[in-house]
Amino acid sequence: MELTWGVIVGALVLASPFAIVLLTWLAGVRYIPHNKLGVVEKLWSLKGSLGEGRIISLDGKAGFNVDVLRGGLHFWYFPWQYRIHKEPLVVIAESRIGYVYARDGSPLPSTQTLGRVADCNYFQNARGFLLGGGQRGRQREILREGVFAINLAQFVVITEDRVYTGPIRDVDQRRYADWHAELRAIDGYRPVVVGHGGGETDEKCEIPFSGRDQNLASTDTVGIVTVHDGPTIDTGEIIAPEVSDPTSGTDHNYFQDPEAFLALGGRRGKQLQVMTDGTFFVNRWFATIEMKPKTLIPIGYVGVIVSYYGVKGEDLTGEGFRYGEQVEPGHRGVWKRALPPGKYPLNPYAMKIEFVPTVNFVLRWVTGQVEAHQYDEDLKSIELITADGYEPVLPLSLVLHIDYQKAPSVIQRFGDVKRLISQTLDPILSAYFRDVAQNSNMLDLLTKREEIQARATDHLGERFTEYDINCVAVMIGRPESKSATDAGEEDQIETLFDQLRMRRLAREQVDTYAEQELAAGKLRALNDAQAAAEKQTELTQTKIDIDVAGNKGEAELAAANRLAKRDIARAYGNSRARDLIGKGEAARIAQTGLSEAAVALQKVRAYGDPRLYAMKLVADRVAQSAQPIVPERLLVMGGGGNGNGDGKVDLGSSNVFSQLITLMLAEKAGLDVASKAEGLDELQKLADDLTRRFGTAAAEAGETPAEATPASTEQALGGNAEMNAAGIDNELSTDAAGLENAIDRENATEEN
Repeated sequence: MELTWGVIVGALVLASPFAIVLLTWLAGVRYIPHNKLGVVEKLWSLKGSLGEGRIISLDGKAGFNVDVLRGGLHFWYFPWQYRIHKEPLVVIAESRIGYVYARDGSPLPSTQTLGRVADCNYFQNARGFLLGGGQRGRQREILREGVFAINLAQFVVITEDRVYTGPIRDVDQRRYADWHAELRAIDGYRPVVVGHGGGETDEKCEIPFSGRDQNLASTDTVGIVTVHDGPTIDTGEIIAPEVSDPTSGTDHNYFQDPEAFLALGGRRGKQLQVMTDGTFFVNRWFATIEMKPKTLIPIGYVGVIVSYYGVKGEDLTGEGFRYGEQVEPGHRGVWKRALPPGKYPLNPYAMKIEFVPTVNFVLRWVTGQVEAHQYDEDLKSIELITADGYEPVLPLSLVLHIDYQKAPSVIQRFGDVKRLISQTLDPILSAYFRDVAQNSNMLDLLTKREEIQARATDHLGERFTEYDINCVAVMIGRPESKSATDAGEEDQIETLFDQLRMRRLAREQVDTYAEQELAAGKLRALNDAQAAAEKQTELTQTKIDIDVAGNKGEAELAAANRLAKRDIARAYGNSRARDLIGKGEAARIAQTGLSEAAVALQKVRAYGDPRLYAMKLVADRVAQSAQPIVPERLLVMGGGGNGNGDGKVDLGSSNVFSQLITLMLAEKAGLDVASKAEGLDELQKLADDLTRRFGTAAAEAGETPAEATPASTEQALGGNAEMNAAGIDNELSTDAAGLENAIDRENATEEN
């Protein structure tokens, strides 16, 4: 018996905690842990059940209560009337986003995809949500990092880690999982990070150039926003306009405030506004973000904007431009002003950028060669036919420049630079060089390349100006033979080149020989210079010796010249003195003789017959002679006549004595003595000549011939002597000067 009571007491002691709990539960006491909350489900109520379409009770009717139980003890929740569902608190990790779905609330209109934001303390006040006009369905408001006590019977919370569905197991359970997967796929649980540290994009900006400094980084991105809620855009538009209210300062903060965005008139669809660098907590159910690269316009290019958005603008090109309209920035069409180099956060869905090079760029019409800009990837070498029947393939390059202010006109006219090249430049250039080839020989294309290039640059420059393009230069390459390239035949153009090479080689050889000859001369000069340098000391000494010897020789020569001139002058003076002395003596003797002859002539004329005068002289001489006049013996020879029978006496036929006696007897007897006075005429001529000479001298002396006296005659003769002496002196001076000149010329000849 005691044992039985002991067992009973022991059983009661062991069962007392369970009994206490059971009694507490039956008394309506509930305990909620502090890391959870209690969702109250009222099983029955005297107020009845909820109305149609409602699942949350606001006024004590049967169903899930709008209020939740937080951690701690709660009373009067009897088990036969209430069911308490313990649900975890909603936890959102740092830098993560949570999405909310409301099971109850006002229904959404047909134009709305997300429930409006209600004042409900981030969904922790379910009563405020329902009474404040909260709408059922996916919500515009998101949950940021933190812990939230949310009634999971009213709201479904989707986080990166799990889906909080609460106590209700409904048919939408699968849909929640799909939403969770979709958000994970678009990285919807993380904020949008644009720029450095954000998501990268696989797309590249279509830039027709290369270079490390001209490439965009993988994080040089912009966010393109597509809004999925709100009114639709107007008919004919493809981009929703940017909305803001500068007057009130209201802004949607880059789509992070959906209610502000819609209140400002935001429309659903792709947005004109883009998201630039930064971190943005955007509800991905409200707006999805697509990363696109920024627009880079490098140095040397401008960007012509073709806008797909905006109102129709006024054409700024004028009536003369018939290739389309250009408008002011912000209007739809081609913008009048191009963008300068730089980075721009442009929306590629709202506008397109056409890159136009503003620096000189090269286009190659060369088969198989393409520049980095790829503009010439479809260009090939030009096939020609020359006037002499050759069919070359001509490679060439074209240097172009486009004025940055005219870039919009080029894009408006052609669409893009590549179409400009393929549809305009290529046909014009090909036709021009085919015309040139038809009027030229093949050799002209090879040898007159510079001239053809200059003409092509001028002609094409004028043509391209019509298209707002500047032709800087045309450069022709080496023509190639098409037939030899295609069929492997002998290259005729190469044969021409060989001939030109041989000609040039011959000219170069001639020039080489000339240069070698010049080099040889320079080498000789170098050797001479080196030899002279080696003997420079001796050469300098010998030059000094030569100079010294030359100076001595010149001094001795000068002394010898002076001595020679002195001796010559002395000799010449002595010679002239003797000559003058002789001439003076001769003149004296002549004057004496002439005087005596004149006296004798007068005496002869006084006697009448020169023979008489001669006989007188003979008689004087005989009288003065010691010889006896009468010889001791006398020999008479001959007769007394002249033998002619004319009775005349020949005085010349006997000796002197006989002639004297005969002459005396003939004169006394009055006989005609034979005239032998022929010499008197000559003497008379001489006398007359002397008289004239003396008369001339007297006239020069200022006297008349009648007045001439022996004194005047002597004076005249003396004057002539003085004149002769002056002439002699002049002649002496002239001869001396000539002698000196002759000596100087001889010395100069010896020096040379």
